[in-house]
Amino acid sequence: MMRMVDVIERKRDGHELSTEEIQFFVNGYTDGSIPDYQVSALTMAIFFQGMTEKERADLTMAMVKSGDQIDLSAIEGVKVDKHSTGGVGDTTTLVLGPLVAAVGVPVAKMSGRGLGHTGGTIDKLESVEGFHVEIDNDEFINLVNKNKIAVIGQSGNLTPADKKLYSLRDVTATVDSIPLIASSIMSKKIAAGADAIVLDVKTGAGAFMKTLDDSRELAKAMVRIGNNVGRRTMAVISDMSQPLGYAIGNALEVKEAIDTLKGEGPEDLTELCLTLGSHMVFLAGKAESLGEARSKLEEVIKNGSALETFKIFLESQGGDASVVDDPSRLPQAKYTFELEAKEAGYVAEIVADEVGTAAMLLGAGRATKESEIDLAVGLVLRKKIGDKVEKGDSLLTIYSNFEDVNEVKEMLYENIKVSSEHVDAPILVHEEITE
Repeated sequence: MMRMVDVIERKRDGHELSTEEIQFFVNGYTDGSIPDYQVSALTMAIFFQGMTEKERADLTMAMVKSGDQIDLSAIEGVKVDKHSTGGVGDTTTLVLGPLVAAVGVPVAKMSGRGLGHTGGTIDKLESVEGFHVEIDNDEFINLVNKNKIAVIGQSGNLTPADKKLYSLRDVTATVDSIPLIASSIMSKKIAAGADAIVLDVKTGAGAFMKTLDDSRELAKAMVRIGNNVGRRTMAVISDMSQPLGYAIGNALEVKEAIDTLKGEGPEDLTELCLTLGSHMVFLAGKAESLGEARSKLEEVIKNGSALETFKIFLESQGGDASVVDDPSRLPQAKYTFELEAKEAGYVAEIVADEVGTAAMLLGAGRATKESEIDLAVGLVLRKKIGDKVEKGDSLLTIYSNFEDVNEVKEMLYENIKVSSEHVDAPILVHEEITE
């Protein structure tokens, strides 16, 4: 008979756990027969001893099998999912969905609500009046087959083992373990039914992984897990030392997504969407090369079909698609304030996560699960790192529903630095990892 204490001991001493041992601990923890204290001991042992590639793949699949798995086989074509490790102003999903769908790649997206600086993808989309994700599975599959894109809320019982393990890691100082992070993210993507996965792994001040080395290690770990369990997986390591694009806030980001789909969006957001999108189109078999995939994406922006796909998508899920032609129909904040540069020079630093927190203070995000989000408020940057500013120029615009924004302004001044020396803009895409 297998005992948890033996599993802990084997991992503590640096041995590779067998597939059966990993399944035993995941199943036992999910059904409550193995207590928290034993699992904390095991996660700490994993934290110090690491896991082999085989263990990581086994752990991922054991978590996938701990709950429901979404069956997308009724959707025609290769279903490619995109996952970002998060960041500030990360509007990529809103742009990428309609963009790759317009080229014929099926996007069957399952999204959550966000905790943090702004809402998750669903909150952002709900800035569009009437838009809803409460659709049943059959309707979801029909919409993807018909329009190539639909978004549904997270199903009740995906990867319950991961949910339990995640809260435990949070309180036992074992969050920062690459094998545990990688298997956590990949288990959710695989349970959601994707055939192929494109990962956007962020690096820099506003990212979960602050250094390029850590980001690279996480990206490689996830790509290997995906490929080891039969999902074609690749990763892009992209910069999050400053917010992506200009807008931080729900309705503001929807407007920015509309601009980007028109070909008038911020340069960095557009470039990242074209890079990630090219990989999605290529993995879906809709192009022979990344170059061809990119040309197809540029074409659907130019001929307006990416924007048209976004309208159809909003309308099919009850949303008021007229916001696409008239973004003033999105929720509007009562007040706007400019944050003026106190001196001339060059923008040297925009600390992404602190600027994100400032947007949260305005009500754009959730500090706790119970927080109500204000969809209208947020920040729109007017300058990015490397840009020249004169004294009195606006660094950003604050969109608020309350009049006193002094605390927010102070926080922003502390986290946006202007220097007399010219500073280069950060590299946007550091690396692309396929194996």
